[in-house]
Amino acid sequence: MAWLGLAGLCLRGVSAAEFPDWAYPVNPPLGVFDAHQPRHAPGSTRQFTQAQIEDDFAPPDWFPQDHPVMPEVVAVGVRPLVKACSKCHLPTGGGHPESSDLAGLPASYIISQIADFKSGARKGNRSTSMRPIAGAVSGSDLQLAAAYYASLKPLYGRTRIVEADQVPRTKLGTGGMRFALKDGSTEPIGSRIIVVPADPALAEIRDWRPGFTAYVPRGSVERGKRLVATGGRSGIPCATCHGELLDGKDNVPRLAGREPLYLFRQLNDFKAGTRAGPLAPLMQPVVAGLEMDDMIAVVAYLATRDPK
Repeated sequence: MAWLGLAGLCLRGVSAAEFPDWAYPVNPPLGVFDAHQPRHAPGSTRQFTQAQIEDDFAPPDWFPQDHPVMPEVVAVGVRPLVKACSKCHLPTGGGHPESSDLAGLPASYIISQIADFKSGARKGNRSTSMRPIAGAVSGSDLQLAAAYYASLKPLYGRTRIVEADQVPRTKLGTGGMRFALKDGSTEPIGSRIIVVPADPALAEIRDWRPGFTAYVPRGSVERGKRLVATGGRSGIPCATCHGELLDGKDNVPRLAGREPLYLFRQLNDFKAGTRAGPLAPLMQPVVAGLEMDDMIAVVAYLATRDPK
């Protein structure tokens, strides 16, 4: 499916180079997950097998004390098409590098984005899993899920930004998450963002507490700070729409502290035209003058921001 989506974009004049594989990982084939050996998360009294952890309709809730009671659609989804929201976005709303962090986003914004997935306005290469969900979820369940995630406190500082010349060589795991190779080998970062879990074993069981490390090219954060403040070639500072603290306002989402790989994809999708919808015309002049290194710098800086 991911390949077919990319092929379709190429036919419309969008080159594969605009969707680099470090930012748009293609999920590896699903393996057979162990259904017998219990897995444990430090500090949790619960246990799940890896097969249970990978269940789209019963993902693990390691720490119920970390969040309010989840609506059913968030906790277990609605078969056959509406997977549990907490599988990818987690009970705390923090998400993973392969998915959006939803905590604290306006409910109206979340609802509008589901409408864009359903209409085809959002058709980026990492959006394929959301389209059938958006088409099948009921209005009442969508309202419940949006209200739940909007009520959660944003998790600032969950991804640590590290500027580096060399980064770990990685392999893709389930869901499109990257894991450093066990041999400790490295390679030049080039013009990329490489995100790896702080604790690979806990990331594999979807324990949300340890967080991630995002490697970015040297100088990215300071360069991004300038671009965010000035708007670069567009002359439109990010604060114009997203608020002085970059924590969002009205129906405009928070930028501060969000996962950099996810934010990069959104900027890139706006520029490539694969993310449209009612709010897209506001973003298109902003991203039109941004090169890939600019977008990397912008999201690296935004990930360091904590408005509180």
